Amino acid sequence: MKKILLVAALAMMSVAAGAQQKFAYVNFSELVQLMPEADQARATMDASSKEARETYQAMADEFNTKYQQYQQKAATWTQAIRESKEKELTDIQQRIQEFEQSVQAELQQQQQQLMAPIYKKAQDTLEDLAKKGGYVFVFDKGTALYVDPAQSDDLTPAARKALGIPDGRTLETLQAELQAQAEQQLQ
Repeated sequence: MKKILLVAALAMMSVAAGAQQKFAYVNFSELVQLMPEADQARATMDASSKEARETYQAMADEFNTKYQQYQQKAATWTQAIRESKEKELTDIQQRIQEFEQSVQAELQQQQQQLMAPIYKKAQDTLEDLAKKGGYVFVFDKGTALYVDPAQSDDLTPAARKALGIPDGRTLETLQAELQAQAEQQLQ
């Protein structure tokens, strides 16, 4: 009988402890994308990407110019000149391929380096909010299969404020900003 009462008491204590636990959720991806620091990282990445495209285009233009020259004059050149020009074209193609591979890796590494402190700041801010709010678990709304808003709190508004994200700025307004910037660059 004592064992049954002990088990029942332990069960009630764990139910009571479970009832006191607080849960929250947040849209982490949205927070990271909307942070002012992410705007700076995007601007840096855009500048790097633009420089890479311009360098690639210059290399492609060089190849195209020399290839057109080769096509126009190959019939009049000696065998040695043709072979030299063919080797030059092959070398340019190889440099272009090597450039493409290395620049992609460098841009990816640069993005990771730029975003790492942004993710850390968002994570640290959420941990601080969770500790201050007495939350046991904070789930990412983007990866959770189900979140019951009635039984958990949305920390996104508090995190937005703590991270300096302006009111009214959403993923939709960010998308519109990015699209407007892209259109300006095309003009």
